[in-house]
Formats: sequence, C-alpha cells, structure tokens
Amino acid sequence: MPLSGGWLLERPVPGGSGSDLMGPYPLFTCPNWPGLPADLANLNDGVVSVVLVADPLAGLEEQDLERVFPDRLVPFKRHYVCDLDQPASLPTHHRRHIRRASRSVEVEVCAEPVRHLDDWSRLYAGLAARHGLSGIRAFSAVAFRRQLELPGLIALRAQRGGDTVGMALWLEDAPNAYYHLAAYSQEGYEVSASYALFAVALDRLRELGVRWVDLGGAAGAGCADDGLVRFKRGWSGEERTAYLCGRVVDRAAYSLLAEGHTTGWFPAYRDDDRDMA
Repeated sequence: MPLSGGWLLERPVPGGSGSDLMGPYPLFTCPNWPGLPADLANLNDGVVSVVLVADPLAGLEEQDLERVFPDRLVPFKRHYVCDLDQPASLPTHHRRHIRRASRSVEVEVCAEPVRHLDDWSRLYAGLAARHGLSGIRAFSAVAFRRQLELPGLIALRAQRGGDTVGMALWLEDAPNAYYHLAAYSQEGYEVSASYALFAVALDRLRELGVRWVDLGGAAGAGCADDGLVRFKRGWSGEERTAYLCGRVVDRAAYSLLAEGHTTGWFPAYRDDDRDMA
C-alpha cells in the first residue's frame, strides 16, 4: 500500500476467480493513515473485498474508519492500553506477584532474539497444545524465525536455575509498542514469571521512548473476564476499541460469492473462517 505504507495479504477467493485482501494478524497499522483511502481506491482489478482489524493506537475515531470502510465496521475487541508517561499504579495482586517472581527468576532482554528460537518454539508448542491453537495462531517455525529477526522486536526471557521458563515478545515502533506473544513452562507459571517479564518489558520500552503500549485484549474473539484479561487490565490505565473493518471492492463479484451466506461474517463468503477467529 504505497501511500499509506501499510501491508495487506492477498488470498484467492474460495469458489471463484479473483482475490481478496486481509490485514496482517493481529492488527493492521501504517505510518500514514490519510493515504489509506487512496490506496484502497487504487486496488488492482480482481480484488473483491478488504478486511482488517485497525490499530487502536492509531488515534482514529469511529467516523474516520466508517468513511474508509462503509460496508462493515464493528467493535471487535477492547484492548488494554498503558500510558508510560503516567506513574504506574498497579493493583496489590500484581505487586505481590512481581515480588514473588523477582525472588525466583532472572529476566534478560535478549540482545539477539533469534538465538533463542529453540527456547521460544518449545514454550509456544506447550501453549499451543494446552489451548488447542491451530491455523494462523499456531504459527510455524519459519514464521517465528522471521518474527524474531524483525527490526523493533524485543524479546525477554525469564531464567531459573539456567533454564528458560518463560519468554515474552513485543514490537516497538516509538512512540507506540505492542505486546505480541508470551509463553511459559509449567515452572514459569508456578513462579509467576509473567509478572517479572512484563515489569522489565515496560521499563525497557519506556527507556526506548515509547509512550503508548497496546497489551491486546481477550484471547480469540471472546470478551470473557478471565485470568488473562485481569492480568492485562492490571497493567493498563485505559481501554480502547479495536474495530473490525470491511470494504467491498467489486460489488458484483461479492454478491455472487456471498449468495447463501447469512452468518453476518465479513466477507460473507468466508464464514467458514469464523471457527479460526
């Protein structure tokens, strides 16, 4: 997307000719949002639709997104956001677990994240098995290697007795940063390694000139007030809405493909994808 500087992924449409475009997982962001309408207006022939989840740190109002995505705009998730310019005010529960973890683990900011690919892959494989992750959320070894080599990726690991018991990945693009993924061994869970990793990560991001940190929302498409949500909420000072945005590019082709699909999914002809959301 040359004017906005963002990227979209192209996919062949099921059961038809042409293609459609989706934003990267889990968020679409770009350095020049005002250029996005022209990018979408200039899409190549054969593109049927575009769908993405807009970055909640972009500072866009709902009406701004509605003008660009007139065919589908719905709140997707509430994201927990941390303003590093404000003094931290952690709940008692979080402070207690930080103290506990600091007695049990040492946290390292990895100088070369890709050197820890094996540790990360092992930990994430355990996470995927516990939660039955599949599809795009399961990732591959190649995907993880490329992620760990990305400029701006920050990896932290928690060690205990020489073993890596937890790792967390962040993406820094000052003044914003995004929590990406974390995984822990059973021992890591037992010693509250996640609290030590997050405390050190936020300090490191502050040193790099980051102000706004998006911690994400609930797992999957859910909004449950579960342990993960309470963990993220404890670090954050506010919430922002991440919107799912859809735009039909070729209306004739879209109507043909969407015929008989009535689930409310966008694009309608990909309603089988809802099981992987």
